[in-house]
Amino acid sequence: MRFAIRPSDPALKAILDPKRLLRWVLIGRLCLATAIFIAAVSTWTNSDSGNTLVALVAFAVSIMVTIGAFAYSEIYGREPGPTFLYLQAIFDLLLVTAVIHITNGSTSPFSALYILVIATASLLVPSSGGLLIAALGITLYFADVVVLNGSMARIEPSVWMQVIIIALVALAVRFLSVRLRESGEGKDLLVAALEQTRHQAEDILKNIRSGVFTVDAEGRLIYANPTAEHLLGIHLIAHTGTPVLDLIGAVAPDLAHAVRRAAESKVRTIRGECTVHTQVRRFPVGLTTTYTEQDETGAGRTATAIFQDISDAKTLDMMRLRTERLEGIAELSASLAHEIKNPLASIRSSVEQISRMPAVSDDQRTLTQLVMRESDRLSRLLTEFLDYARVHVAKTESVDLSKIARDAASLAAAHPDRDDSIRVTCVIPEGDSVSIEGDEDLLHRAVFNLALNAVQASPQHAEVRVEVARGSFDPLPAGIAFEGETVSFRVTDAGSGIPAGIRERMFDPFFTTKQGGSGLGLAVVHRAIEAHRGLVFVDSGQLGGTRFTVILPTAQPLARSA
Repeated sequence: MRFAIRPSDPALKAILDPKRLLRWVLIGRLCLATAIFIAAVSTWTNSDSGNTLVALVAFAVSIMVTIGAFAYSEIYGREPGPTFLYLQAIFDLLLVTAVIHITNGSTSPFSALYILVIATASLLVPSSGGLLIAALGITLYFADVVVLNGSMARIEPSVWMQVIIIALVALAVRFLSVRLRESGEGKDLLVAALEQTRHQAEDILKNIRSGVFTVDAEGRLIYANPTAEHLLGIHLIAHTGTPVLDLIGAVAPDLAHAVRRAAESKVRTIRGECTVHTQVRRFPVGLTTTYTEQDETGAGRTATAIFQDISDAKTLDMMRLRTERLEGIAELSASLAHEIKNPLASIRSSVEQISRMPAVSDDQRTLTQLVMRESDRLSRLLTEFLDYARVHVAKTESVDLSKIARDAASLAAAHPDRDDSIRVTCVIPEGDSVSIEGDEDLLHRAVFNLALNAVQASPQHAEVRVEVARGSFDPLPAGIAFEGETVSFRVTDAGSGIPAGIRERMFDPFFTTKQGGSGLGLAVVHRAIEAHRGLVFVDSGQLGGTRFTVILPTAQPLARSA
């Protein structure tokens, strides 16, 4: 369906009226600066300090400039002149440049905002001024992505593409604005161009990773983006205009409570956390809420929530803390094991000598044998723990992970603890060989320990799968990256699963739920994978079954530098 817009249309007159258009510019600027501020505050612990400072300064200056412009044009009733309009356009270009600077420069998804600023400036400033604003915008964009980011030696093709697009849009908008001023014709084309730009901006906002929704003082939904629907598992947009806080509270009580406090009591939440429990999964989210109101009586008050899934960040923090804790335990316990093992050997030797004396009675000989047996048991335990503490890559060579997996699966299948009805299956990629630089003994111990644990945990007639793949089985969590290529192996069982209270401690030394277990099997696995600069992930479903996934780099830095 095609819509024709005539020069006499009230909507078009409203758009082309300088004062009304300026009001929308001020509102858009304030929204953009507020979004930068909220994003900077909600992620300040993980963001670059320089980018956070730029965001905060941009927010503060935007508030002052916007208040000044509003007072000049609305409160004092001054007619905006060319100088005033030029200054507003220049400031908007600087604000957009700050947004692009803190969102990765040449790869920023917000570079389209230059087009919006140039288009509105072409309608406000004199006809030749649109080209000047466009030239300044191109200069600022070029200076930010090339000069400030230190990439003078090599300019990405995307940078030239953005510059060409901005220039072409500036020429097109300038042509349309001149024709509009001269004859009043072509207004429909200009509105279509602005509408297209607006849709581009909406697409950017709809595809951000943060969920955003706004309610009024009565809890009626005003706006929600698709990400909010996805995170909450609720069709929010379909409930626009109706109360939704009870609906949201069913899956995220703390989120609904924070928004209600903002709407009713004007209480903001900064860097908060809450839990979302959908039908599919349960995960934590980072939360920020704010409110706005039209007057002091609270009329027209709205509350906005911005939240995002932080489960990947939580996983990374847990893995980092786990590694640091295990390193500390290994170093301290290795020293203690050394100090205990030597006196224990002396005690054992002395008791053995006493047991050989002719004057020793049968009861005394029984007691000395008991001491020697327990001493031997403690010595074996200390030896196992010293092996755990000394886990490191002793030699680095090219090994075949597929062969290691096959051998480990065969050993686990032949282990006396395996029930005869349990099948052990090894799945390797086509081409058979999956090469990796590492210590073959350590990698074999890691795969075998995981396979043996899976065999021991599986019920009768179950299957244990040992799989090898090039790359990773699943997408890596946000914040995790390897420099080069990777390989993975996965061990899956059909047991009863790992209770949530045990998962946080299962890699700790001497922690075990097995009768007679030493509690060093998974600890050795973790140390061996860490020694190869790899990662271990554990998935255990509520209905049973556990899956250990290990991701390893194919090349070790020490091997490359040797």
